[in-house]
Amino acid sequence: MINRKRIGAALLGALLAGTTLTACGGSGKDEPGDGAAAGPVTLDYWLWDDKQLASYQACADAFHQANPNITVKITQTAWAQYWQNLTTQLAAGEAPDVWTDQVSYYPQFVSSNQILDIQPYVTADKIDLGQYQEGLADLWVKDGKRYGLPKDWDTEAIVYNSEMLGKAGVRASELADLTWNPADGGTFERVIAKLTRDEQGRDGLDPAFDKDHVAVYGYLPEWNDGSQGQNGWGELAAANGWTYLDKNPWGTRFKYDDPKLVETIAWYKKLTDKGYAPRFDKQSTLGIDAVMNSGKAALTIAGSWTINTYLGDDAKQKFALAPLPVGPAGARKSAINGLSDAIWAGTENKDAAWKWVKYLGSTACQDVVGGNAAVFPAIKTSTEKALAAHQAKGRDVQVYVDYTKTPGGTFLLPITEHGTEVSQIVQDAIQAVSLGRLEPAEALQKANQQVNALFA
Repeated sequence: MINRKRIGAALLGALLAGTTLTACGGSGKDEPGDGAAAGPVTLDYWLWDDKQLASYQACADAFHQANPNITVKITQTAWAQYWQNLTTQLAAGEAPDVWTDQVSYYPQFVSSNQILDIQPYVTADKIDLGQYQEGLADLWVKDGKRYGLPKDWDTEAIVYNSEMLGKAGVRASELADLTWNPADGGTFERVIAKLTRDEQGRDGLDPAFDKDHVAVYGYLPEWNDGSQGQNGWGELAAANGWTYLDKNPWGTRFKYDDPKLVETIAWYKKLTDKGYAPRFDKQSTLGIDAVMNSGKAALTIAGSWTINTYLGDDAKQKFALAPLPVGPAGARKSAINGLSDAIWAGTENKDAAWKWVKYLGSTACQDVVGGNAAVFPAIKTSTEKALAAHQAKGRDVQVYVDYTKTPGGTFLLPITEHGTEVSQIVQDAIQAVSLGRLEPAEALQKANQQVNALFA
């Protein structure tokens, strides 16, 4: 998936501008059998991930064969443009019939009555919600209404440059048992220091290391990670015993001022102060994967949607994966996130759209996606097909799956109202810490007050 995690606060106004939409020529009801158009139907379906386009086109072709009167027209656009186009179309009352949805956005669609409650269809067709990875089906439910079926999931892992690891004298087996704490960084920081090199070739443990002239950073952090920190600080803070808010989903009191998070962000700042990681204003604008592929950084934390980026044929370096470090709370923790497919409340073709969404949430489609090793499908048996497909390509990606098989190994990203506003507030606070403008406690206390004021 993408970088699915960055949310532009500027989109909120456009999203909410759509307000309540009714079906254009449809019945406006949410019951199965309503809103069905007579004769051939063409459904507009939007997604953002180009790496998944071929898999979903194959699903669309198979679906059309089984349903000759329904044609699915797929439009793929990049992440940022995707949400801009969608919010514009929603505001104009001309949205696609079905689109790929993300947990940070869908609460806004729900509050604006822009997506369809599919629970009546799920009940009528007796959809087996137990076939999906635990917890994913619950992501799309609010007040007894359901707004999607799980289509895939992702977790996080360490991605490292294998050749750099060998040159630093670090064994790959060492990365399987890393520990982390916010005081001295544990063995995780020690490995990061050994992988860091200044322009004279000295590593970060060398007393003569020149932090002002770094050639290769040991760790490449994702500073532009919104309110979730999915690609790093969120996992470490969770392993430190922190949780985002009072309950999840649909909590209303965030905990960004919790000392467990404050000391986690402070540790990130110390990494940059020591020269082991770049500051936000010194980090390349090319993107994490581009910098890793350029050989300017040795290690990062990345989601399973990047498997093909780092382990695929186009990778310019030799990369491998390792599990996240064990934190002070006694375990390693990964965020687990998932996508679904939303039906526009204004579609004239509700029944046809539901047939397509049901197909997307079935083994018929998810086995195709898994077999192409694009992402991990939400259906557990389809996940096994994805694992087998990666193994056939010589890729060891088991670490991403192991969290889902470990009790307490995963946690949910926050699902609440005001998602884009929360993201921008927290993003600004953490970047202020990175730039040295504010101390972590001050920045996060102020951010938490602002965030919770949104729910007052």
